[in-house]
Amino acid sequence: MIKLGSHIIENPVMLAPMAGMSDLPFREICRAEGAGYAVGEMTASKPELRESRKSSTRWADERESGIRVVQILGADPAHMADAARYAADGGAHVVDINMGCPAKKVLNAACGSALMRDEPLVGRILDAVVNAVSVPVTLKIRTGWSREMKNALTIAKMAEAAGIAMLVIHGRTREDGFRGQAEYDTIREVKAAVSIPVVANGDIDGPGKALDVMRMTGADGVMIGRATYGNPWVMGAVAAALGTGPAWTEPDLVRRRATVLRHMALHFDYYGGQRGAVTIRKHLAHYLRAVPGSELFLPEILAERDPDRQTDLVRRAFDAAPDSSS
Repeated sequence: MIKLGSHIIENPVMLAPMAGMSDLPFREICRAEGAGYAVGEMTASKPELRESRKSSTRWADERESGIRVVQILGADPAHMADAARYAADGGAHVVDINMGCPAKKVLNAACGSALMRDEPLVGRILDAVVNAVSVPVTLKIRTGWSREMKNALTIAKMAEAAGIAMLVIHGRTREDGFRGQAEYDTIREVKAAVSIPVVANGDIDGPGKALDVMRMTGADGVMIGRATYGNPWVMGAVAAALGTGPAWTEPDLVRRRATVLRHMALHFDYYGGQRGAVTIRKHLAHYLRAVPGSELFLPEILAERDPDRQTDLVRRAFDAAPDSSS
């Protein structure tokens, strides 16, 4: 159990913030399939970007079930504080600070994991954001800027002193990106040194790995990212293994079909019309990999811009799969 202000996370199996993936419809699907906490896509702290078409869907939405978490990205303490206030005023229950993203575009703006090489600036941002809002503030980092500069422990202690409510650590450095394997020794070291909740992230792709990571690190929870692509059911599998969710069984094609169609309906309702049919494509490409014979339908599905026709094609792909009783 993790406590964030007045909010209790009974099931610390968490969906990671992923640009272009962890939007509101997908967060709702992951919650329904076993996630106890879900972080929204990162959003830029610069005021001039807040009302852009992309950014406007990344702030708090009252339709979201569970704890509403807005993740902010930036390198200017004043902008970050103002963005935190904007998020809280808009209904965010928790504000998360991104100091973990290794994307080139983010690094070129000296944001995300690039901040880890400037500890004084990290301190100023933490203080500014925590002091700007009354809601809990959390922080996501990596193990360090590079393998030679693994400073997660230093930043964790700064975060605790600043009043950060929870720390999520991805087990790679900024230099690593997503290459190689995550390491968990640094997470274990941080967990032993601070009293705030610490959540482990990186390469957690199922219940076995989640159990191993929890044992290795002593972490208070796990955060899962890329393993959810086309597989939100992994959340329930991990929660069951950790004892924080109900018994779990592998979803058959009937259940998969129902989940995918529900996701599509939520997505089209959220984005509307042709935009929804275009932006759901990345999810459908992942989902349908597990459906035998779907490669015959996938090109047409991914080219379709009409949501009704796209939905019908997805139904046909599932109905044509061997052993499908749907």
